[in-house]
Amino acid sequence: MTASHSTRMLILGSGPAGLSAAIYGARAGLAPIVVQGLQPGGQLTITTDVENYPGFRDVIQGPWLMQEMQAQAEHVGARMMWDTIVDVDLSERPFRLKGDGGTLYVCDTLVIATGAQAKWLGVEGEAALGGKGVSACATCDGFFYRGKKVAVIGGGNTAVEEALYLTNHSQDVTLIHRRDSLRAEKILQERLFAHPNIKILWNKGVERFVAGEGNAGLVAIDLKDTVTGETSQLGVDGGFVAIGHSPATELLRGHLELDEDGYLVVEKGGTRTNVPGVFGAGDVSDKTYRQAVTAAGMGCMAALDAERFLAEADFEAARETVVA
Repeated sequence: MTASHSTRMLILGSGPAGLSAAIYGARAGLAPIVVQGLQPGGQLTITTDVENYPGFRDVIQGPWLMQEMQAQAEHVGARMMWDTIVDVDLSERPFRLKGDGGTLYVCDTLVIATGAQAKWLGVEGEAALGGKGVSACATCDGFFYRGKKVAVIGGGNTAVEEALYLTNHSQDVTLIHRRDSLRAEKILQERLFAHPNIKILWNKGVERFVAGEGNAGLVAIDLKDTVTGETSQLGVDGGFVAIGHSPATELLRGHLELDEDGYLVVEKGGTRTNVPGVFGAGDVSDKTYRQAVTAAGMGCMAALDAERFLAEADFEAARETVVA
């Protein structure tokens, strides 16, 4: 027999947004269920040093932070389900979702906190040097490269913004781009070109991230000219891949409003989607900040919005019963 679970609040995703929503939902007596997804704990589980999450004087580890968040959510009453949703029906409340093993989830409100994944180059050394010189978030990791030589790979807004941000920590920033012009907005390009600490390598593709001996981490990037085919090597301490992000919203296409980049559209300053009772939180709907602390804040907002939605729905249902 197929398993079935019913809840007043179902949460998809178990990163900072999902677990924060679970904590607030559980404290409101909604007994939330968290479907953890393909990467329980979200992107912080593959992040080592975390130095910008409030409340910790010393550097903490990403996996540890997510373990503590999950333990807190469970302590106040949230239930964790090791499952991945493969089908959704949001046409009417209660909503019905199906896990990849056939488990049915029925919920009065739904919080989407499935996150977004950084796009990677897929070249040699990239995965092995993740957290050891290779990163996809300058805001997260730039602080660790104070006074060191860094490179940013990409040509859009994200890449230019990352390069400009890194000048707060490094006086030797190189932007590497496969083409001879940038896709970034003109005002960002003007700031980039005017900055004395940023150099640009045009028509260069990354072939390999080079590790040093022993535990040295990243020491260089192998490049290939996209026009001449000539190879070269750039010595760096840090390499930041900034070619965009992919929000985990494919399952929601046709069910909820998404923007041109696939991000979940929510009301300005809130978390409500175009379907009443469905809320979005964290990187799945945030293409600007993409930080653990902002994701956690949005998770809190989503839970509060869901609680208010249920209170209003319950009030209307009770009033209709009295009138009838």
